Amino acid sequence: MTIQELLLHYSESDQVKLLQQQLLQGHSKIHLKGLVGSSDAMIAAAHYAIEKRLNVFILPTHEDASYFLSDLESLFDKQILFFPASYRKPFEFTQLDSAHVLQRAETLSSLNHQSELPKIVVTYPEAIAEKVINKQDLEKNTLEITQNIKLSIDFINEFLYEYDFERVDFVYEPGQFAIRGGIVDIFSFSNDLPYRIEFFGDEIESIRTFDIETQLSVSKIHTVTIVPNVQAKFLTNNHISLLEYIDDNSILWIKDVQFTLEVIQEGYKNASKFWKGLSEKDIKNNPEWVDPRFTFTDDKNFNSMLFEHPIIEFGKQFFYKADAVISFDTHPQPSFNKDFSLLIHNFKENEKQAIKNLIFSDSTKQIERIYAILDDLDKSVTFTPLYKSLREGFRDDALKFACYTDHQIFDRYYKYKRKKAYERSQAITLKELSELKPGDYITHIDHGVGKYAGLEKVDVNGKSQEMIRLIYADNDLLYVNINSLNRISKYSGKEGSIPKMNKLGTDAWDKLKKTTKKKVKDIARDLIQLYAKRKAQTGNAFLPDTYLQRELEASFIYEDTPDQEKATADVKRDMESPHPMDRLVCGDVGFGKTEVAIRAAFKAVAESKQVAVLVPTTILALQHYRTFTERLKGFPANIDYINRFKTSKQIKDSLKKLEEGKLDIIIGTHRLVSKDVKFKDLGLMIIDEEQKFGVSVKEKLKVMRANVDSLTLTATPIPRTLHFSLMGARDLSIISTPPPNRQPVQTELHVFNEPLIQASVSFELDRGGQVFFIHNRVADLPQLGMLIRKLVPGARVGIAHGQLDGDELEDVMLKFINHEYDVLVATTIIEAGLDIPNANTIIINHAHMFGLSDLHQMRGRVGRSNKKAFCYLLSPPLSTLTPEAYKRLSAIEEFSELGSGFNVAMRDLDIRGSGNLLGAEQSGFIAEIGFEMYNKILDEAVQELKDDEFGELFADDTDRTYVSFTQIDTDLEVLIPDEYVTNVAERYNLYNDIAKLKDETQLKKFEQELLDRFGPIPDAVFELFNTLRLQWLGKEIGLEKISYKKETLKGYFVNNPKSSYYQSAKFDQVLAFVQNHASLSNLKEVKGQLRIAINHVNSIEYAIHLLSEMK
Repeated sequence: MTIQELLLHYSESDQVKLLQQQLLQGHSKIHLKGLVGSSDAMIAAAHYAIEKRLNVFILPTHEDASYFLSDLESLFDKQILFFPASYRKPFEFTQLDSAHVLQRAETLSSLNHQSELPKIVVTYPEAIAEKVINKQDLEKNTLEITQNIKLSIDFINEFLYEYDFERVDFVYEPGQFAIRGGIVDIFSFSNDLPYRIEFFGDEIESIRTFDIETQLSVSKIHTVTIVPNVQAKFLTNNHISLLEYIDDNSILWIKDVQFTLEVIQEGYKNASKFWKGLSEKDIKNNPEWVDPRFTFTDDKNFNSMLFEHPIIEFGKQFFYKADAVISFDTHPQPSFNKDFSLLIHNFKENEKQAIKNLIFSDSTKQIERIYAILDDLDKSVTFTPLYKSLREGFRDDALKFACYTDHQIFDRYYKYKRKKAYERSQAITLKELSELKPGDYITHIDHGVGKYAGLEKVDVNGKSQEMIRLIYADNDLLYVNINSLNRISKYSGKEGSIPKMNKLGTDAWDKLKKTTKKKVKDIARDLIQLYAKRKAQTGNAFLPDTYLQRELEASFIYEDTPDQEKATADVKRDMESPHPMDRLVCGDVGFGKTEVAIRAAFKAVAESKQVAVLVPTTILALQHYRTFTERLKGFPANIDYINRFKTSKQIKDSLKKLEEGKLDIIIGTHRLVSKDVKFKDLGLMIIDEEQKFGVSVKEKLKVMRANVDSLTLTATPIPRTLHFSLMGARDLSIISTPPPNRQPVQTELHVFNEPLIQASVSFELDRGGQVFFIHNRVADLPQLGMLIRKLVPGARVGIAHGQLDGDELEDVMLKFINHEYDVLVATTIIEAGLDIPNANTIIINHAHMFGLSDLHQMRGRVGRSNKKAFCYLLSPPLSTLTPEAYKRLSAIEEFSELGSGFNVAMRDLDIRGSGNLLGAEQSGFIAEIGFEMYNKILDEAVQELKDDEFGELFADDTDRTYVSFTQIDTDLEVLIPDEYVTNVAERYNLYNDIAKLKDETQLKKFEQELLDRFGPIPDAVFELFNTLRLQWLGKEIGLEKISYKKETLKGYFVNNPKSSYYQSAKFDQVLAFVQNHASLSNLKEVKGQLRIAINHVNSIEYAIHLLSEMK
């Protein structure tokens, strides 16, 4: 059965037909009674199928409207028009929300034109109270552009300029346009992708939409409509209400009329009051603020306009006298509390009544799990899956359908999904933050830290090439060839620190590099040896999953992210193999590492093995104990924990049970590795935050782990390159995607003010929650504590900071966890792994003093449950901040989603993480050279180890690379011409992208992208591609440098004469080539380095041909 068939049943039902008749007879007030859950959306969709009039749905709040909208979108499988309010907060006309303004314009524009979308608009009181532009004005001010018509670029330029479009180099916000040669990019206010129009002379050759992030085309279109910002342009001109904009016979569906009118009345009153309180100066400085009388409808006018339309009330309260009442026999989906026997019983009861069981879920995986669980428990039960999500299930006794949702069966939190919404993408802001501007510090792997001073054209044998210009200490200049771009990286040390520049031609930088390499080699050596030892051992192989395991996994309240699924599968595969598992799971706090651990633990317990969970702090022991017991409630597993808050008698009892095998899972601090802890049959060890344990504990662990499966969790992303380069030393799973249905944290930027603190703290305490207050100076904490007690009498305030000793700090934190404190005033949140689902408001004072990732980390402390969470950033007045700080704060305010920060936070965390891994002096060193460069040096070091000491262990590595980088020198014209790409920063980015290309397919794709964005490619760029091909060949053959000047091609081989390269097959091929082409080429040693020279190479294509013969 499909969703269409189900809707057809509803369209043919008596009630829907009756509804249609009543409307046709002109009855204007209809009450629909007894609709429960998502049945309202079902009826609405079914009615629309037989009566294609415009429907406007007014739901009580923005959230209700969004849930209703997502129901309709999954029933129609099309985008439904949403009509939101244009302001961030209802009726506060000073703060616009650009995504919403865009959506309003898109909705109006679609109502005006024939579009393939259903004529349905979903809105809510705050939004519909705002007036809109009238139809004539909208039509007069739109420009239509069609393929193959004549139109000059100048005309478009003038039109856009007239309508306040802003000319930029690259378009990424509505209201911007760009002109590059014969290509015009425009971001209209009525479409959520910008348009790219390509001209041939004065004729329009093609029109396509393109993606903001990649700037690449998405799809071709024939005609586009360009709508200016209708909100701003015609503010006071006769605005009308949406109710006047739509036709009179449009049907209004209202859930609660009384509530709607009250919201409009209240909002109108507040807006007028606010307007009266503004000073003349404010009004003069902000011409876009307009008197609410022109922009909002009040409740009386609104009420009288309602009478122009037929109205269907479908809520619980009814307001108007009904012309007709239609009753439905629907009931809410019963709550099963994850108990599948209840579900089965309910399904069977329904079948007795001839009611058909349907389960709605948009995740095929959940449906598979339900099938698997039912298959294990009772094979006779059947249901029909529908791959759509609904907000709430219901049972319809009249039509005999039970429409249940999977998120209610499993008690999961369900978040509405919007089909699409324009959001200024993260990638762009991240790109802006990481872009190299003249004056930025960079690190060059061979010369150290210097400053970037832009691109410069340099003359080489009469041909011009573009070079990168770097300045070092004492104003020494260094020009870097474009082909060597990946030898440089933007210096990214700790935020705000200024590095020391190196002097060219001294050995200071080389010394620094050598010490780092030595240190890395020591660590790598241990890991490689350990790896060799473990490869030889055997452990216990677990059996495949049982149905209990499936049930446990399906009842996880969040949806699994792909990373989590992969991590779970990897862990199980490791447990089922005979080698002892040694897997490390990395992921940000709150990304579901613990869930992976719980699943692994349960798998072990299901085969009567015991599990030890080792954590670094007392608090975490308690916290894990809570999480484990909560998740394994109702499953056969006995769990206990030991920490310093338990009496020695309690601990003795626990240990005795453990030895007798009566305990399945034990959680504890390093107390677990002491001699008196004995297991009956230990099958799995889970170690949380291993890097926080002392050396002696780690040694004991090594012994215990030799033949037991072990799983290590960490929230410190240890630098990834280190892991990749030590491939195999440890199996690694990285979880980098946040759970999908976490609510975004509402983030607001404010100047420090007491009323705000008072309001936000009392709001949180009123709903029984807790608050973090962050302030980064220890000395002021007690005063702030007093301030909060004064503002919110009765609030219990605790104070925590790093200068308390360990036990004291733990006590304060424990009190906070146990809700003995309401507010915790602290310096940056102390215990990184702390998870307090009850704390859902965080206030960060002096937010401008923190780096982006710190802010993100701190904000990640709230919004961990399915309550709405708030984050207030307090800073001095914005005008006094540095532009960088302002950018950071607005970025964090815009990306309220959880995972968005992962990319941002990665950088700083990387810096911290590698510090932990390699000891403190290392992180000091990273600060000196910048993190990316550090990674490059790590790679070199590990490569050298594989070459020299561990040659045998890695001998079977056939596709070894002997050269990590080939330097190219040519006298060809190699550059991207100015007239092709005028923007210097973008040219640098393109050079950077070219340097990252790895093979021919990537290069072809890149060519397509250039063609798409900038038009036909000039010759100099093709030459640039050819030098890149030389570089790839050089790396494959084993050349450290290739020079191609005056028709001579020279290649310089691996510098280390002891390298295994000279015994390899690759070098044999070079020798063979020299024998075959004896007349052209010669091999000889120059200054201790072997080099090959080939004469009479008259084109770079021929050079490429020769080198490809050599490889």
